[in-house]
Amino acid sequence: MRKTAIAIRHVAFEDLGSFESVLRERDYDIHYAQAGVDHLGAIDPLAADLLVLLGGSIGAYEDDSYPFLCDELRLAEKRLAEHRPLIGICLGAQIIARALGARVYAGPQKEIGWSPLAVNEFGMATAVRHLAGAVTNMLHWHGDTFDMPAGATLLASTEVCENQVFVWGSKTLAFQCHPEITPDRMECWLIGHACELATAKISVARLREQTREFGPSLTDAGQRCLRDWLDAVK
Repeated sequence: MRKTAIAIRHVAFEDLGSFESVLRERDYDIHYAQAGVDHLGAIDPLAADLLVLLGGSIGAYEDDSYPFLCDELRLAEKRLAEHRPLIGICLGAQIIARALGARVYAGPQKEIGWSPLAVNEFGMATAVRHLAGAVTNMLHWHGDTFDMPAGATLLASTEVCENQVFVWGSKTLAFQCHPEITPDRMECWLIGHACELATAKISVARLREQTREFGPSLTDAGQRCLRDWLDAVK
């Protein structure tokens, strides 16, 4: 029996990445909704078998500048209330945290580049164990962070950002980091985020080199993580 997944995309190049092929092999029909173009308020929050909120360059708290965030927040709230499968990546994780009543705000510094996740004992008992630093490095690309929502369980951290991965209930998984990235898509990120990289004085050449080194192992680890999580939420 075929299933449906809706992914809300905020910038064209931040898509499902390596997660897309896993969902297709699990018989999901994938539909992208483009924030700022498609009417997010028209989406039935409970119709899809899976909702994925992807990354983007805006803040989850910038409703005044980006009104579609109100619709996206309501989608997350309704999925959470009904315990329907929900994944958030970067901005998506921040939206989930906000939907759960947690504060989202600018972090002490930007975290852009590759570094390992410290997966804690709770994380090692979940699908997130595949993303542990002993297995692969992780791509980070964010300036905001969030407080841990009430009732959520922290699974992984980094030195720069404590709240990297959390679960809420049995069917919500949120990543501040980017387990979905694939090496062949990184050049789009380097182009799309050129101004941010220049302002932060981050070496494009170094990011490209790190992606060649760590990207393949993260692709494999990210797909293993998603497969195990999908198995657990059946």
